[in-house]
Amino acid sequence: MKIFLFKFIFLFISLSCFIDVYSQSAEVKVFAHRGGKLEFDENTLSAFESSYSEGLRGFELDVRRTRDNHLVIFHDANFERIFGIEGSIEESTFDEIMALKTKEGNQIPTLNEVLEFFNSKPWLYVEFEMKTNNPLYDEDVMMDYCDELYEKIYKNKPPTSEYVMTSFDTRPLKYIKEKYPFADLLLIRSEGLSPDFLKSARELGIKRVGCRIEGTTREIVRKAKKQGFIVSLWPGSSIEDFILAIGLESQYICTDVPVAVYKWVEENAPWIVLK
Repeated sequence: MKIFLFKFIFLFISLSCFIDVYSQSAEVKVFAHRGGKLEFDENTLSAFESSYSEGLRGFELDVRRTRDNHLVIFHDANFERIFGIEGSIEESTFDEIMALKTKEGNQIPTLNEVLEFFNSKPWLYVEFEMKTNNPLYDEDVMMDYCDELYEKIYKNKPPTSEYVMTSFDTRPLKYIKEKYPFADLLLIRSEGLSPDFLKSARELGIKRVGCRIEGTTREIVRKAKKQGFIVSLWPGSSIEDFILAIGLESQYICTDVPVAVYKWVEENAPWIVLK
């Protein structure tokens, strides 16, 4: 009963927000979480290529480092969900990881491979999440990781694209901000937007914030914008989540169903401009 009531309230709020802004124009950047987590084989070249072919120009991906110091694209802290086996990126060598296949038959891509794809396309928005909240990333490892990641993603970045380095871990954000002041950074937290969240980002000198849709209000989003922040909301696992994020007036929306969102907007809400 409680679950049903929560879903009812959530849908009511979503639709109310949608109706409130229906007669207005809205611009938002929609980007594919892990390439479209619920529509494609997440964090694979196949996912990025497929979502791009469907019209997406925004992407999010996760970067980890192997035991022998290779940067690869993988989200989870272990192999269980994706491969059904024990182990992790950080505990495995590059050759061991390249021998693995996802349950859908895809290989884990390297950072170099995804950059080759992204760099060949103009006008992209790409978030590179730094998965350094792991004891194996001590200060020295973390700094080496950040240096290599920064050098690689910005070396051949198309001038028309936006590449953003993101993390839940403040250590790499602080390090990059100090050493590479022109890097575009985003602080993520698994919570709704709040004054404390904005304060933390401000203290880091970061103007992009990524927060959960749940617990975020339109009032705090508007306040953040007035203070010069760029607000990104997640997770978007449904059209209802997308509608709510639009109602909350977020500038960026990270979604697991990007193709469904694009099709829904085309058919039902042409007044929404997907940048």
